[in-house]
Amino acid sequence: MRFKQFSRFSLTKPSGRYLYNLMSNAHHRKKQPALVRQQLLEVAARLAASDGMAAVTLDAVSSASSVSKGGLLHHFPTKNALLDALFESLLEKFDVDIEELMRGDPQPQGRFTRAYLRAVSGLKDRPDDSRSWTQVTIALLAEPRLRLRWRRWVQARAEEYVGTDSSLDAQIVRFAADGLWFADTLESHEISDSLRRDLINRLVELTGK
Repeated sequence: MRFKQFSRFSLTKPSGRYLYNLMSNAHHRKKQPALVRQQLLEVAARLAASDGMAAVTLDAVSSASSVSKGGLLHHFPTKNALLDALFESLLEKFDVDIEELMRGDPQPQGRFTRAYLRAVSGLKDRPDDSRSWTQVTIALLAEPRLRLRWRRWVQARAEEYVGTDSSLDAQIVRFAADGLWFADTLESHEISDSLRRDLINRLVELTGK
């Protein structure tokens, strides 16, 4: 009789540790798809950086990530869906960089423009991000939907910071930043570290006017 009571108690009232482990395991199972998705995007970014966007195929990403083709298709049913998600992932990282730079800037006037300039010019110092952005920038020229997404990002930021970053000088600085970015992407100019530093400093001065 005691055994039966103990058995019923064990089945109906599991210990706190057991419940914790059960909930924790369920939590990890729920998180697993997000981890797989992130892994696929990281592999796609590495392939783009090393071999160009043409190398980012569903088969290549599946093979390099050790995720089955079916598992890949669950997250990204087409190559375009994968490329769109890769672009969004890079944009999210870019936003994080800009927000971090803005938090460290005490001057409101031109704050977004300075952060944008520094984030763009700083890509050169992060080879992995730089190579990924190089391939995505090239893809922007050929993919209308990516150009539209980038245009919307630019317009949204312009509207968000219209009160502090809409002056003519601020717009000149952002256009100059885009030019520097494009020059780095095409490797069209030999820009020494000292010249780059002087260019950025002069542009930063304009943002405060």
